[in-house]
Amino acid sequence: MIRPIMQDLLFLMLPSKEATAEDLPIAHDLLDTLRANREACVGMAANMIGQRKRIIAFADGAKLTAMLNPRIIEHAGEYETEEGCLSIPGVRPATRYRTIKVSYQDLQLKERVKSFSGWTAQIIQHEIDHCNGIPI
Repeated sequence: MIRPIMQDLLFLMLPSKEATAEDLPIAHDLLDTLRANREACVGMAANMIGQRKRIIAFADGAKLTAMLNPRIIEHAGEYETEEGCLSIPGVRPATRYRTIKVSYQDLQLKERVKSFSGWTAQIIQHEIDHCNGIPI
């Protein structure tokens, strides 16, 4: 289901709670909402659709991926950039890493660890910030 985009900054600044099996419908709604906003958006976190759960969805090339309870466990190559967000107008500075290793659960709730670099790594970092109540 395509959900409206949350723009309440106070809500977006609240840290998200761990996702469970009961939250899988939120992950699917997040993917649907990202797909519907694909021309203006490359990633979303569940709080952007009004759900305070640690779930993100992002474009990895042409493929859309969802992660539950993502955590960055390694990072390297710090750099400064600017980012925009569908939930907050404008562009803001951000510190990111060129490569990251992420621990997460997939949509089958299997534990995974995967490395990302470049643009995809930047998107994931932005969405994990959302989960931590850090709107960029």
